[in-house]
Amino acid sequence: MNFFEGTVLGLVQGLTEFLPVSSSAHLRITAALAGWDDPGAAFTAVTQIGTETAVLIYFRRDIARIVRAWALSWTRREMRKDTDARIGWLVILGTIPIGLLGVIFQDAIEGPFRDLRLIATTLIVLGLILGGADWYASKGRPRGRHSLPRPRKTLPDLSVRDGLLYGLAQSAALIPGVSRSGATISGGLLLGYTREAAARYSFLLAMPAVLASGVFELKSIGGDGAQVSWGPTIAATIVAFATGYAAIAWFLRYISTRSFAPFVLYRVALGLLLLALLAGGAISADAGAPGD
Repeated sequence: MNFFEGTVLGLVQGLTEFLPVSSSAHLRITAALAGWDDPGAAFTAVTQIGTETAVLIYFRRDIARIVRAWALSWTRREMRKDTDARIGWLVILGTIPIGLLGVIFQDAIEGPFRDLRLIATTLIVLGLILGGADWYASKGRPRGRHSLPRPRKTLPDLSVRDGLLYGLAQSAALIPGVSRSGATISGGLLLGYTREAAARYSFLLAMPAVLASGVFELKSIGGDGAQVSWGPTIAATIVAFATGYAAIAWFLRYISTRSFAPFVLYRVALGLLLLALLAGGAISADAGAPGD
């Protein structure tokens, strides 16, 4: 990988990380269509340090408040009922599933899960799930001859059950094409949360797992036998940070008034296009993989 490829992939990572379209799938597809080597799961994990740094800065006040309340809850019993303290504990709880499954399925994540046929399928399937969840969230509740919007939950309504279910939804993102934000937002909508609450918690929940994964994969960058070197990876991470910060702000404004329909249509269209390219022989399912 050279600096140009790293910069392009960093741009793709930053633009797609927080949208429910799967950044890992887009990195894999972009490299395959461009005729580049597959950047690999390690490159994806490390560049996500850049996008998660954007989350840390964008939500810095929320994070500082949550961390403070969580720390105080260790010694002050009354703080354990505080919303911020509870969110801190639930983020930890929700990180456990993806941490365990990430270790168990590490070889599959770095190998078979990167098959473009699987990615195309997950793009379509999760897109339809997101569309169904969004429809459910906006569906009215019949009351006689009238229909009123369903009362939606917000972050203060988070429970242990919801925190664990959010975490299970997030773990599906270990498969490229699912999308971490897409899976957790879909889960949140089905659990009854508002679009904005589901998205904000999705960003907060992702931080521990993504940062830990990125730090863990640092050892796989550069050195003998590594798929990518440090220079392009650093460039990609910096670009991902800058574009990711802008993407967060735009996405939160967008979903406050609009549905996820454009993302659903995009996912399904991209998945179908990818399947067509694979069926026509334009690209192979393991394009760019080591030894391809």
